[in-house]
Parts: sequence; C-alpha cells; structure tokens
Amino acid sequence: MTGFRTLDDASLSGKRVLCRVDLNVPVSNGVVTDATRIERIVPTLREIMNKGGALIVLAHFDRPKGKVVPEMSLKPVATALESHLGRPVRFIFTDWQQAPKVDVKPGECVLMENTRYHPGEEKNDEAFSRLLASLGEIYVNDAFSAAHRAHSSTEGVAHLLPAYAGRTMEAELKALHVALEKPRRPVIAIVGGAKVSTKLELLGNLVTKVDALVIGGAMANTFLLAQGRGIGKSLAEREMTDTAQKILQQAEHAGCAIILPLDGIVAKEFKAGAESHDYGVDAIPADGMVLDVGPLSLDRIRSAIDDAHTLVWNGPLGAFEIAPFDAATVAAARHAAARTRAGKLVSVAGGGDTVAALNHAGSAGDFTYVSTAGGAFLEWLEGKTLPGVKALEAQA
Repeated sequence: MTGFRTLDDASLSGKRVLCRVDLNVPVSNGVVTDATRIERIVPTLREIMNKGGALIVLAHFDRPKGKVVPEMSLKPVATALESHLGRPVRFIFTDWQQAPKVDVKPGECVLMENTRYHPGEEKNDEAFSRLLASLGEIYVNDAFSAAHRAHSSTEGVAHLLPAYAGRTMEAELKALHVALEKPRRPVIAIVGGAKVSTKLELLGNLVTKVDALVIGGAMANTFLLAQGRGIGKSLAEREMTDTAQKILQQAEHAGCAIILPLDGIVAKEFKAGAESHDYGVDAIPADGMVLDVGPLSLDRIRSAIDDAHTLVWNGPLGAFEIAPFDAATVAAARHAAARTRAGKLVSVAGGGDTVAALNHAGSAGDFTYVSTAGGAFLEWLEGKTLPGVKALEAQA
C-alpha cells in the first residue's frame, strides 16, 4: 500500500475543511432506518471540529442523475447526523449551479446538499471540482465506500486541495493492507453468493493471493456442476461451467487450494422451516435444491480457518436469510470470531450480504474489521485501483 496522509498530518485549526463522507443511508418516511454509516464517520467529524476545523460535509444520496430531486435531498439525514454527532449540524440547500455561500466557524459543522444534484459530479467535471474546492482549504476523504468512483467530490477535488484520509478511510486501508497486501500466512478466503459471473475478477485475483479459497453459496453449485456432479434443481449458472473449470485450473497453477462443498443441505422448496436433509455432493436428489453446505463441509471449513492466520470473507455459505439454511454461515462466522478473539486470526469481511450475515450470526463485532463499503470493497478484492484512494496516495 502506497503511503497516504492522515489527520495526524493535518493542521486543522482555523481551516475550512471539506470532508467527503458516505451518507447514502436507508431513509423511510423522512427517518434514517440504519445509521451504521453515520456512526462510522462520527470520530472523524468530531476530531476535525475538536481541532478547530470549520467543517463542511460533502456527501451524495441515491441517484438523482444531475437534477434536483426533492426526495433525494440529504436534509432528513442532517437530523440523524446531528443526533449521532452530538453537535448542531446546519443543513445548506444548494442546486450547485454556483458556489453557495457557506458561513461556518471553527468548531461548527454544516452539511451540504446532495453533490449528485450537479451533473458534473459523476462526470468528475473539472469546473465542478473547482467549485467544491473553492469552499475549503483542506480536503478529507472518509468515504472508502465511494472511493471506487472517480467523481468530483471523491477524486477531482483531492487534486486541488491538500488531501488527507479520515479515520474511517485510514482504518479501512490499514485493514485491507493487512488482509491481502502484507498478510500473515496462511491466508484463506471465503467467497459465497449466487453468481460466478459477478465475481469472476474477484476469484481470478484471489487464487493468486491466498493459500486456500472456500467457495460457498449457489456459486458452489456451478463449480460442482463443472466437476460433473448432479445438483438437482439447485440454483446454478449452467452456462458458466467452462469458466469455473478455468478458475479451478488457475488455482492449481497458483498453488491455491479450492475448497468446495462435500455435502449439502437439500430441500424440495425454498421456504422457512422447509423439510431438509443432508446429502453428499455425489447423491443430490434430482428434485432437490442445495440451500446450504452440510456438516462435513462445515467441518472442513472450520479446519481451514484453524490452519489460517488471515481470513478474508465475502458472501454467505448458504441461503442465510431463511432458517435452517443459515446454519453453516452462522457456525463458520462464530468460529472465525472465536479464533479472532483468541488472537489467532486476523479476520476482514465486507460486502452487503456478508455484513448482514455476520450481524445475523452476532459475530460482526468480533471480526478484526468489517467493511460496509460494498462495491469498493469488492473492487479492491478484485485487485483494481480505486481512484479516490489513488488521489490520496499521490499527495503523500
């Protein structure tokens, strides 16, 4: 990981500080229903204010596509931000067609309107980047989850002002560095989910970096099919079997052990409490669906976790949303969490379904780091350069 500057390197007192954060949170009837992303940025915002910075918060919300869409205003989020921050937050509406007047004093905080109200934001338009830069003297990026987009507020403005990583961004980059760039080996990755096609680049990159790769979820069915095994009515991408074979060959060439299910929990229908049975992967009934990995597979996964010093996790092992098909994901997550608590494992996880699954297992708090970044986390696992991060590195 190339070096980047953090708040430790910034002189904030008396300075107008533009801080890009992720406030793209779920809102229902004007009320924020999940404040996880807000909670994550509070330490950065408080530190800037406590150090005498005049704080100007930038964020996007939904996809207004360069137009003013009232229901995509950040105004309702300002109330939740104020509550979690424990400080007054003044909301400033602007359509961004010209530089707004922002009167903010050291130690105060204002939240600007949705940056995506301007058509230049997502185009990384230089004029809009300069408009944003004109509002402040220092730029802080605390939105790793938006760092995979080269937008004006995430990348363009970073080249126009002294730029620093906020505490959330710093923690994320350090966790990812420890997980794959300079990990303690052996390294294991657990990758689940429904489709091989959406994780081709991820799998291709991981087999060159990890010592063992566990493949679960419906994705595993495609690999089993590629090996000539019957999977009944299980969800799979039958047109992707050749691709699955290539990934298996890449892994063998790279010396990466691929761990596929040995058995599966099979039901005739996908519903809560459906009657289910454990079958070996060579005996899946023609009218059955594999909805979770079985106990033999779980034992193998636990052993792989025991052998590892570093774990990277993206995607559930089964259809965890419905019991009893959450059993393997919950058990594996709790096992990894216990190893982490014991100081025997560095565990980094991310992706929407992954976070939900770990929360469901009650294990998220015990992992070394759980990323809420979604697409940015996935692109980093794929080995891609993230523009918002690269812009910070360039100034280090």
